[in-house]
Amino acid sequence: MKVDEGFKKLGEIKRGRQIKPPFYQWQDLALRIINELNIPSFKRNSVFKVCKENDKNLILGCLNDTKELCQDGPKWKYFFKLISEGNKKDG
Repeated sequence: MKVDEGFKKLGEIKRGRQIKPPFYQWQDLALRIINELNIPSFKRNSVFKVCKENDKNLILGCLNDTKELCQDGPKWKYFFKLISEGNKKDG
């Protein structure tokens, strides 16, 4: 039986939370892309959508090309440009 511990401080509650791992592989891939390319917060949903709707090999290829070819400027813009070109070739 659980013992009532009374009121807790907000910091104690946050420390007790566990971070859930991604349920799908595409979610893990999207989180990896967000971290590696420093995707701004207003574009993060687009990364999840792209990873969910496209093949993993296409996504990884575009990620590698972005890292190799984009030396200056925002890498995330170049990544989305490659993804859109990849979709045109497939469709």
